[in-house]
Amino acid sequence: MIYNPQIEQMPRDELKKLQSALLIKQVERMYERVECFRNRMDLNGVKPSHIKSIDDLHLLPFSYKKDLRDYYPYGLFAEPMENIVRLHASSGTTGKQIVVGYTRNDLDNWSGTIARSLSAAGADKNTFLQNAFGYGFFTGGLGIHDGATKIGATLIPIAAGNTQRQITTMVDFGSTMITCTPSYAMYLAEAIEEMGVRDKIKLKAGIFGAEPWSEDMRHAIESKLGIKAYDIYGLSEIQGPGVAYECEYQCGMHICEDLFVAEIIDPDTGEVLPEGSTGELVFTTLAKEGFPVIRYRTRDICSLIYEPCRCGRTHIRMNKPTGRSDDMLIIRGVNVFPSQIEEVLLKVGGDITPNYQIIVDRVNNTDTFDINVEMSDAFLHDEVRSIERLEKSIVDELRSVLGIGVKVHLVNPKSITRSEGKAKRVIDNRKI
Repeated sequence: MIYNPQIEQMPRDELKKLQSALLIKQVERMYERVECFRNRMDLNGVKPSHIKSIDDLHLLPFSYKKDLRDYYPYGLFAEPMENIVRLHASSGTTGKQIVVGYTRNDLDNWSGTIARSLSAAGADKNTFLQNAFGYGFFTGGLGIHDGATKIGATLIPIAAGNTQRQITTMVDFGSTMITCTPSYAMYLAEAIEEMGVRDKIKLKAGIFGAEPWSEDMRHAIESKLGIKAYDIYGLSEIQGPGVAYECEYQCGMHICEDLFVAEIIDPDTGEVLPEGSTGELVFTTLAKEGFPVIRYRTRDICSLIYEPCRCGRTHIRMNKPTGRSDDMLIIRGVNVFPSQIEEVLLKVGGDITPNYQIIVDRVNNTDTFDINVEMSDAFLHDEVRSIERLEKSIVDELRSVLGIGVKVHLVNPKSITRSEGKAKRVIDNRKI
């Protein structure tokens, strides 16, 4: 079991000293090796010698996702390519891919954070771990893979997709833990119910990430699969999964502060916000060699928790992101996050399924806002219940939460395309 009290239970003053020493070294190294970072520091009149401790982090410039495209593919690397042993990249569906590189030490640190994450969810050498994250350029599959190997779990590297085989493997191999996206976990639960094998599933826990998910979705997954559902956070630009993870108390994700420093800023002004504020999450990597970043703007909206956790870990925690500032929809002047819609729909209960799709368009210079929601089989065949009445009930609840009118369309079960990776919930035709 990878549980290191010397790291995860380090007193806050000692942790601050460690972070300060690592930050000073990282800034000096990046100033010397990364042209983009050096130019921004010079533009701001900041030199490495100005950074005396972690308290000086605010003096340093932000970095952005756009930088990875501007310096594509290797312009932000801080190590020569002969020291880079793995590359990961985004899907590249909009513009150039973003490319990140890892040294051997980076991979060892990464697998260590995954090992912490898995251990916090109860995994050990007796665990049969079915890894249904995608392998390849996506960091999820290989990230979980290396961490599971480090703790000695029996790894089942099935990767994403082929739902029939996922469930057959789950039954035949006796999987006790699963990792995948939360939307795919809901899809698996639906398929397990249809196949009538719920009583043959031995899952006890699942670790889900790579897309936002609400507490209501957590409860739905736990209820449908009969497991405890844990959140894990990461992004390719920082490391991949394992930057932060939940413990058994599920009261925020512990950030691996010996490797990463988190800040919360105002997404409009860039000002660092007081403790407990909600804003944009910013990360600095302290020990990353191949692709280090300083003050990377994640665009995720959340808050940090500074109070001690009952589990004994001293690292601060982050709440589930409520959405991304760049995923936020502005509809008729109102800010709308898809996560708000999901929370409303999940509270409706058994009359609808968790599958929905948001469609935004512009007609005669006015935004239209429609949501397709699948009915459950039981509701569809209920001759007494009214589709119109249920639609109106959902519309009223959404208007109360969002402060804006929306058209809800109840559609037949299985009519919305399922995703075996990240779910595509929003179609914004205004951008096309």
